Amino acid sequence: MARRSIVTGLLGAVAIVVGVGLLLGSTRDASSQGQAPAKPAAAAAAQARNGIEAVLTSAPNVPPPITRRDPVKLVVHLEVREVNLPISDGVEYTFWTFGGQVPGKFIRVRQGDTVEFHLQNHPDSKMPHNIDLHAVTGPGGGATSSFTAPGHESQFTFKALNPGLYVYHCATAPVGMHIANGMYGLILVEPPQGLSKVDREFYIMQGDFYTVGSYREKGTQPFDMQKAIDERATYVLFNGAEGALVGDNALKAKVGDRVRMFVGNGGPNLVSSFHVIGEIFDRVYYEGGTRYQENVQTTLIPAGGSAIVEFKVEVPGTYIIVDHSIFRTFNKGALGMLRVDGPENKLVYSGKEVDVEYISEKAGPQSAAIASAASALEKGTLDIKTQIAAGEQLFRGTCSVCHQPTGQGLPNVFPPLAKSDYLMADKQRSIELVLKGLSGPVTVNGKQFNSVMPPMSQLRDDEVANILTYVRNAWGNQGDQVTAPEVTATRAKVKLPPGAAR
Repeated sequence: MARRSIVTGLLGAVAIVVGVGLLLGSTRDASSQGQAPAKPAAAAAAQARNGIEAVLTSAPNVPPPITRRDPVKLVVHLEVREVNLPISDGVEYTFWTFGGQVPGKFIRVRQGDTVEFHLQNHPDSKMPHNIDLHAVTGPGGGATSSFTAPGHESQFTFKALNPGLYVYHCATAPVGMHIANGMYGLILVEPPQGLSKVDREFYIMQGDFYTVGSYREKGTQPFDMQKAIDERATYVLFNGAEGALVGDNALKAKVGDRVRMFVGNGGPNLVSSFHVIGEIFDRVYYEGGTRYQENVQTTLIPAGGSAIVEFKVEVPGTYIIVDHSIFRTFNKGALGMLRVDGPENKLVYSGKEVDVEYISEKAGPQSAAIASAASALEKGTLDIKTQIAAGEQLFRGTCSVCHQPTGQGLPNVFPPLAKSDYLMADKQRSIELVLKGLSGPVTVNGKQFNSVMPPMSQLRDDEVANILTYVRNAWGNQGDQVTAPEVTATRAKVKLPPGAAR
């Protein structure tokens, strides 16, 4: 009887081992079919108790899609940092950030998750901060539970009830100032079935910024409260800086890729008219919700709102990302790029890849020549050679469409600048023409032209000086240097026409 009991026990143990093996085999099979493998009871209990740490990413990157089948306790740690960063070439700004960059970290959760949120405020911060997540159902969206002094941490928990793409931002008074300094980001609540499969996902967020100095005025620029109240933005930017999505920072894809962009608008004031030049959005999940519109050219994104846009790239080239409130793109910085590599398809499109004259110096990071000229001017060491190099770069986006890159102009329409007797005869007059514009007949090199040159007084004095110095020393012209003080003195005494920038 004792021997039979031992044998029975051994057979039972073998059965258990076999059963475990079959269970493990079925778990591997389920995993290979995209199903979450079963977890040991102890590990599952620990996970339920302690939670899973959320994966957070900095723009333009997005955390990987969520593949688990069930909701979990998800732990988010997000640190507020007040940091000095470039807002444009040669321009510094003190940003207030969620995670050290603008926009804040991208947070990806699943509908039904219980989110344990930890907000830390770095000890070096000067201000208290909190967070209002539009994905939260509850007073203040978390703001009432997360007021955090420098060097402290706050914690609260919420249930992710509604799927969608939501903005989060600081809601500490004065709220507008905190948002205007860059305190916003996106949180995606995925539906249980997840999102459709795509090849590329990108995170883009627009914001409007208000500096005491003018657009591209060099040096460290403080926040201008009155401009913000008046909604007179100095900069309108994607991902917190001019050039954040340009040149080496451009988004990248391949022909045939399906692209999904999670697009937010932090504001605090301006509505975005989001558009990708050369693409049509196959789907737009408008206002970040769960319904979509198809075949959309431009989509409105309100301040504090979002949209998900999806499209397939058919041909290679550089696609320009803009706010189609278009002066913001060319005069305030709202320009990005999506660079697509792959085989051409002449049946779909044939043409230039990038028209440099169209997007001017924004075709890449601001030229080193422009930065060098600005730095030399500040140090008092600016020479004519440096000015010419900077002026050539600026000329492309300011004057070359009418006067042409070669300075030859357009016959019977726009007069030539190359070997121009009218231009070279009077340096002072040339400065006035750039600031005031010119309308009516003018004779250049013995030929009459009758067209309109609008005032270009929105240019800074050093930019006008650099452009004119270049023009007066290009295409066979030989002239002396035009200086920023000369332009400043001219601006002070000329009467600008109605509508000219002051």
